[in-house]
Amino acid sequence: MKPLKDRNFDPFVEKFEQKVYATPKGDWRLKLLKEDLDEFYRATEPLLIWDAGCGFAQISQWLAEQGHRLILCDVSEKMLTRARQHFSETDLIAEFHHEPAQTLAAKLPQFDLVLFHAVIEWLGDPLPALQIVMERVKPGGFLSLLFYNRNAMVYTNALKGHWRWKNLIDDAYLGKGKKLTPPNPQYPHEIIERLQSHGFSVTAHTGIRVFHDYVTKDTLDGSDPAELFELEYRYCRMPTYRDMGRYVHLLAHRQGEIS
Repeated sequence: MKPLKDRNFDPFVEKFEQKVYATPKGDWRLKLLKEDLDEFYRATEPLLIWDAGCGFAQISQWLAEQGHRLILCDVSEKMLTRARQHFSETDLIAEFHHEPAQTLAAKLPQFDLVLFHAVIEWLGDPLPALQIVMERVKPGGFLSLLFYNRNAMVYTNALKGHWRWKNLIDDAYLGKGKKLTPPNPQYPHEIIERLQSHGFSVTAHTGIRVFHDYVTKDTLDGSDPAELFELEYRYCRMPTYRDMGRYVHLLAHRQGEIS
């Protein structure tokens, strides 16, 4: 197999917007992220925040509204353009860089909060990139890490039938995703172990869509979405269920005092 390359979303910006953000699923993801990050939104002193792979920058825009200082980057020029537009439309100021987080990191200071949302699963070599980004968190600062969950990928493939099982048995299903299926999902327990081994402790752990993506389309079409999301909310931060979400969000605190 050829080495995987980092994914650039320039060819898929419109589809990504329609399939991810302009949906109840996208709204649900933003709701849970905002809850996990609420302490930063409510912070009384301005914080220095890096959005390392900002996409359309909804979370960064929300944080900028509280007067925090934002630096944003993305490898996709089109996504970065959308992020700039969103900031401009609301008279918010930020610093924008059209550059991968892995290379930009060496030029940046350390931050009170680093956002690394839905990036590592799209990278050809995700864990070294995560290491680089972790090092940009101040002692006493926080990393907000959202990633596509490998547990969910295994489970959904198993449920699709025997024609998928051989690839699962042989561990041969990674890197085969097309378009909006990430090639490098991660196991939550492995990511948590890596964070802990580098001096981080997890302070929030949330599964995003712990039931929704396992329910058949027919069942979804005949169900009350509000009731389903009420069920999601009840279980999304509970052990076992949270690690079955399509995405997992971890808020991790780096040991030490902010200087």
